[in-house]
Amino acid sequence: MSNHNLSRDEAATRSALITTHSYDVTLDVRDAEDPAVPGYPSTSTITFSAMPGSATFLDFIHGGVQSVILNGQPLDVGSVVDRHRIILEGLAAENTVTVTGTALYSRSGEGMHRFVDPADGQCYLYTQYEPADSRRVFANFEQPDLKAEFTFHVIAPAGWEVASNGVEESRTPEGGDARAARWDFATTKRMSTYITSVLAGPYFKATDHWGATLDDGTRLEVPLALFCRASLAESFDADELFRLTKSGLAFFNDLFDYPYPWGKYDQAFVPEYNLGAMENPGLVTFTEKYVYASRATDAQYQARANTLMHEMAHMWFGDLVTMNWWDDLWLKESFADYMGTLGVDRATDWDTAWVNFANKRKAWAYVQDQLPTTHPIVADIPDLEAAKQNFDGITYAKGASVLKQLVAYVGFDAFIAGSRQYFRDHEFGNTSLQDLLLALSAASGRDLGQWAGQWLQTSGISTISAEIVDDNGVLGAVTLRQDAIDPITGHQVLRPHRLRLGLYDADASGLLVRSESLEVDVTGPSTLVPQLNGKRRPALLLVNDDDLSYAKVRLDPGSEHTVRASLGKISDPMARALCWTALWDSARDGVTPAVRYVAAVEQFASDETGIGVLLNVLGNASAAIERYVPAAGREGVRKDFLSVAADRMKAADPGSDHQLAWARTLAEVSRHGDSELPLLRGILDGSVVIEGLAVDAELRWSFWQALSAHGQASRAELDRELQADKTASGREGHALAAASIPDASTKAAAWDSTVNSTGLSNEILSATIGGFMTGPASLLEPYVEPYFECLERVWAERSIEIAGRIVRGLFPGAQDLAESMQPSEHPVLVRTDTWLTDHSDAPRALRRIVIEQRSHLARALTAQAAPA
Repeated sequence: MSNHNLSRDEAATRSALITTHSYDVTLDVRDAEDPAVPGYPSTSTITFSAMPGSATFLDFIHGGVQSVILNGQPLDVGSVVDRHRIILEGLAAENTVTVTGTALYSRSGEGMHRFVDPADGQCYLYTQYEPADSRRVFANFEQPDLKAEFTFHVIAPAGWEVASNGVEESRTPEGGDARAARWDFATTKRMSTYITSVLAGPYFKATDHWGATLDDGTRLEVPLALFCRASLAESFDADELFRLTKSGLAFFNDLFDYPYPWGKYDQAFVPEYNLGAMENPGLVTFTEKYVYASRATDAQYQARANTLMHEMAHMWFGDLVTMNWWDDLWLKESFADYMGTLGVDRATDWDTAWVNFANKRKAWAYVQDQLPTTHPIVADIPDLEAAKQNFDGITYAKGASVLKQLVAYVGFDAFIAGSRQYFRDHEFGNTSLQDLLLALSAASGRDLGQWAGQWLQTSGISTISAEIVDDNGVLGAVTLRQDAIDPITGHQVLRPHRLRLGLYDADASGLLVRSESLEVDVTGPSTLVPQLNGKRRPALLLVNDDDLSYAKVRLDPGSEHTVRASLGKISDPMARALCWTALWDSARDGVTPAVRYVAAVEQFASDETGIGVLLNVLGNASAAIERYVPAAGREGVRKDFLSVAADRMKAADPGSDHQLAWARTLAEVSRHGDSELPLLRGILDGSVVIEGLAVDAELRWSFWQALSAHGQASRAELDRELQADKTASGREGHALAAASIPDASTKAAAWDSTVNSTGLSNEILSATIGGFMTGPASLLEPYVEPYFECLERVWAERSIEIAGRIVRGLFPGAQDLAESMQPSEHPVLVRTDTWLTDHSDAPRALRRIVIEQRSHLARALTAQAAPA
């Protein structure tokens, strides 16, 4: 194993030998503005205890190590530096080691990312580490259970803003260098290496303050700050972000009954970010895509608020109390995902948080949980590469869904009481599953061991359906059937579900309203519901009403008929969202033809009041057309859908979110169909005006991308558009549009720049891949074999972030099933299977991506084969 990839066993051995106390880190980035300078001086001094006479190692991914001094004695660098590790032998009971080296700037979003703003040429830095990239910035013991106190010092250009986890204690001129200054930050409380953070650059900064009086009468004072690039300051809605931040801090401080423990609360919105956000204590980082320079929908603002609350919940779940190793990643991410939605629901003005959770977050989990690479919520993570791959729909959304089920099972008060005790018992420490179960069991009075075994330590999703005996419109026996195959073991795992059944009928106005609901505990393969016997059969019997449990639902035939005829008349937003999900699951699983889902969207999407749900179903419809509808009928289905989208855009209320949603969908689907391109061209050149439609930079680029994909936009036109939008997002939009041009030379250049060159930063790389993959099959087919031939080389030569983007993004997944062909016979599926067989010893993380992409393709081909 490469010593770049730390194993769980190595980490356990190291933590048994040593206890870390403190880090003092100095980073000198004063020359970051010079693109010719690849790295920066990094000095890390660590104090730690050890078993006398033992040996261990530090982690450091570097551009050169100048010195290693252990307990006052210089070590021979040539002997102790082994690639990404520094060997420390003959340890004393108490030790101090100082490592001085050169750390490298990053263009991949890992470690210290360096970005030059195309709008004004200014340089920006920020760090991102999870799960193990702080070793790209300073030498350390890179594992979550070796916590320590951290003191950071940063030397940077004097006019910059610089921040870290601790508060700024001093800012002084740096020696005789008039252009530089030194920032010294307060020592933090104990934390893991992966949540330390540094921010530096000419950032715009806004400040505020939040405070609260605690139960003992003392005051909690929390300074607040917000950062973004200077060129985005005009679009930065700092007042709204501060308002949400204060609401969240008040909510979580009260809910957790544990005062915010990290002093200040800074939030930075940074460019080319690989994640939505990261919970660094005292300095949370977010993607700057949350700074809306173009028109954004209410659903986007709510999603941002959810992320803000998610990261804030991490200050307790994950930062204050941290998992021992990445097996228990769910201990922080599942809780934060649940708490993020709870925070939006309880601490903001939005009332659709759980509807959007059911429709989008759980949909992510359902997809992930049906892949052959699914895993239990408590996962088996043997090494860091596996950890990187497990930031997925299981760890986040399934875990949060299961916690929602747990709350229904033990009660909200008991759940919170257990959480509060968990914080008090393990503050600034590390835990495992058993520690949490102990706290929750004590608070609820229930032994949760069996519950954990069934929900947290098994894989796969339960499918629940209602089997109804109907006697002339009167319900006889109603039985809930549960099917729950664990894809890993192949065994049935029949989990306990506490869920609601909703009975819906038409009221006097014709709306479908809930006439009755009842809670049911589903256990085993079948559960009889005697409470329904003798009742009049409802028009719709909705299993898992209110979305209490984590399960896929199949509608009974009568209920499905009602939904397909009257979905837009269901009055309750959550019930409507659950019916949309049931229809989508049926299409994805090949139970019903995908064209029927598209037809439902055409018929009922305009009635959908929830913009979050609307955006989701429109995205599903686009995916259904391009992947699940059989090729023979696809062009006609797409043309009809584009016509509907154009009509809905024109008919929507001017300036509304719904109008924007239909416009974006029109652009997305038009990348593959040309029937509405004259309309897009007319909107771009002003000859067509849609009242209220804000044709801003983001929408303009989406229209240009559609035109480019059909060869109806020249490179010169795209370059002129870029001259008018010299922003980071404009550069990404241009890269995607340019790579979409459907000619062989363009595709060859895009392939070469992504696979054979390292010149593209992470976001431009993804945009170029997106453009390359947009095109007719005849242009992409020649790259199927080169894709499989380059996989191991790409994985070996690139960082895991960049390699993952290439392997996932370039997989030839847009394939059609020929008439009379079985899905398993498709040449790309066969070629993928051959690669997997011939490369059984390839890195696990690489194989996981290929296996998942194969599964997506197989599902699409199976859906195409569904009988009409």
